[in-house]
Amino acid sequence: MRVLAIEDEPGVADVLRRALEDDGFVFDLAENGIDGMWKATENAYDVIVLDIMLPDKNGYLICRELRQSGIDTPILMLTGKHGEYDHAEGLDLGADDYMTKPFSVIVLLARVRALIRRGPSSVPSTLQVDDLLLDPGTRFCRRGDTEIELTRREFSLLRYLMCRPGQTIAKDELLTHVWNDEIEGSDVVRVYIGYLRKKIDGNNQNKLIHTMRGHGYRLGCGRPSPSTFV
Repeated sequence: MRVLAIEDEPGVADVLRRALEDDGFVFDLAENGIDGMWKATENAYDVIVLDIMLPDKNGYLICRELRQSGIDTPILMLTGKHGEYDHAEGLDLGADDYMTKPFSVIVLLARVRALIRRGPSSVPSTLQVDDLLLDPGTRFCRRGDTEIELTRREFSLLRYLMCRPGQTIAKDELLTHVWNDEIEGSDVVRVYIGYLRKKIDGNNQNKLIHTMRGHGYRLGCGRPSPSTFV
């Protein structure tokens, strides 16, 4: 999953980068309002973390213009302002959540994950494709009766595939949302698809991960369904 942070304070930006990347997200940064607006409109993100006090263009204007242009990416506003009217203005302009500085990294990560779960695509909080189950909140994964341990990158790749069951997803799209734009080529996608195949399909006759030659990869078929882990 790919997160854009529009933040001009180097210290805060560094904290966001380390926290989000350690949690398995692809991180992109814009250090002023104009660059942030351009990135938010030209690229696809799963969440935008938006500071209010920015050079050139403040976060309120960015939020309003993004919503007016039809971009419904979840927005978490981040600011040093503590007034309730500031909070209300951000939400009224279309933000989905609001946090004040200083902030808890643990809480911020939980809120980012929550925004992704309920984001514009209304992805269920718990995903199921066939007998494969994934809880994005706890990162618990199970196929049938077998619990599966995933690395952070394997989890990010599987979550992206499970949010789009039955859809063929191009390697370039996976590179953008699961890794970052600096990685060249598609070998890393093939390698990690191989890791997931060993863990998820293994000797199971019902293979869920499919290679669509010349097009990308597909996980199962149909739509993700909510599940309670019992």
